[in-house]
Amino acid sequence: MQNSISNTKKMEKKIISAAGFFGMSAIILGAFGAHALKNILTAEQLVSFETGVKYQMYHALFLLFLGINTHLPLKTKKTILIVTVLGIICFSGSIYLLSTKAVTGIDFKAFGIVTPIGGALLIAAWAVLTFNFFKKKQ
Repeated sequence: MQNSISNTKKMEKKIISAAGFFGMSAIILGAFGAHALKNILTAEQLVSFETGVKYQMYHALFLLFLGINTHLPLKTKKTILIVTVLGIICFSGSIYLLSTKAVTGIDFKAFGIVTPIGGALLIAAWAVLTFNFFKKKQ
């Protein structure tokens, strides 16, 4: 019993730490985009960059919800954490790379395929959450 509680607390700590990291870095990247990149990127690139920031923040909040939620099994929380983290990295990360070509000078077009994969992972995380709530016995 004690080991189960310990494992749960460790998982909650990991999830909330990930939420904090992605939330904090979304704010930093948002400020960077609004101030440092506004005169370098085109309006379209800036909107794209901001989309990456928004989705990163949405999913940081999603992870925060997951971390404090007491209605899901530990294994489900771990699955959602992994899928969400990979989704954020693939979706938002690829958008950051694709939209900042003017800054980096590197054409990341090949990373374009990673964006929808990241989006699919984020959708999958929400689907796992939803499925597990529906299957839960009242």
